Amino acid sequence: MHDVTVVLVKGGMPSTAVAPVEVFSTAGVLWNMMCSKPAEPLFHVRTVTQDGRPVCTAVPLTLQPDCAIDEVESTELIVVSAIGADLEAACPLNADLYPWLRAWHARGVMIAGVCAGAALVAEAGLLDDRPATTHWAVVDACRRRYPRVCWQPERILTESDNVLCSGGVYASVDLSLYLVEKLCGHKVAMETARALVLETPRAWQTGYGTEPPECSHEDRGIRNVQEWLFRNFTEAAPLGKLAGFIGMSARTLERRFKAATGETPRQYLHRVRINAARHLLENEWQSVQAVCNAVGYDDVSHFRRLFKRYTGVTPQQYRERFRASENVAVAGRAPHR
Repeated sequence: MHDVTVVLVKGGMPSTAVAPVEVFSTAGVLWNMMCSKPAEPLFHVRTVTQDGRPVCTAVPLTLQPDCAIDEVESTELIVVSAIGADLEAACPLNADLYPWLRAWHARGVMIAGVCAGAALVAEAGLLDDRPATTHWAVVDACRRRYPRVCWQPERILTESDNVLCSGGVYASVDLSLYLVEKLCGHKVAMETARALVLETPRAWQTGYGTEPPECSHEDRGIRNVQEWLFRNFTEAAPLGKLAGFIGMSARTLERRFKAATGETPRQYLHRVRINAARHLLENEWQSVQAVCNAVGYDDVSHFRRLFKRYTGVTPQQYRERFRASENVAVAGRAPHR
């Protein structure tokens, strides 16, 4: 069972704490109950505050924690809920949190900042020289206060070296489902999403949901290429064009890209496209041909072969296995078989 700690903050947005608690607590439980199967809880979830006392939130709601942060003896993941929009006022109120986060991160624990809670992760110094996202309304203040962080507010999710961020209050759901998938697999994440009538995780505020680029390496030039591919995955991306973005030869780019990510730029692009196709097959009622075209392929036979290579099943088999049930589909949209 995975151990999760959710940090409740003073004056914060309560949904950014409650949503992760709900998603993690229902994984392996709610769907099983709906299917008349034994519940199999996959997460132990606790809530904490700096001193163990209840916190007043930004709305007329007080949250009661399970314990104080210094009472946590072990955890695998720490989720920091969102503060209010006034960083200058909120950050000093959480001074005890920063050394605690640094200590747990040094022990290999994943740290996730939800919405404006990313500012508290940045205040702890855990986002320096890393990509991060947050709520669009506080990003300018974050850029001024934390200039070493690579702020990317257009992203729903970012991940680098066991530090994750999500942008927007309700992106706490995307982040939680993404972590359920990361820790328990895609099938469990899909079942959890279905049980709660949610879509699968988004990674960008626009476009199709897919996995964030692997950015745990330190090659900034390759990160830039990854970001371009991630933003423009429906476009043709010849190696020479990609190499020109960062001023190196195609051969050097391919060598450095493989060293940093473990795959070639072409393999990486295919993976991004196939993950986008997965999201469409799970949540949209389009034909396989339409999905093929939507993610950047013209030849549906080629798309089917690639999809099976990356997922082990055909697009139609994948849809039948993982698509949202019809009662989850958007009202007025009929299933397209």
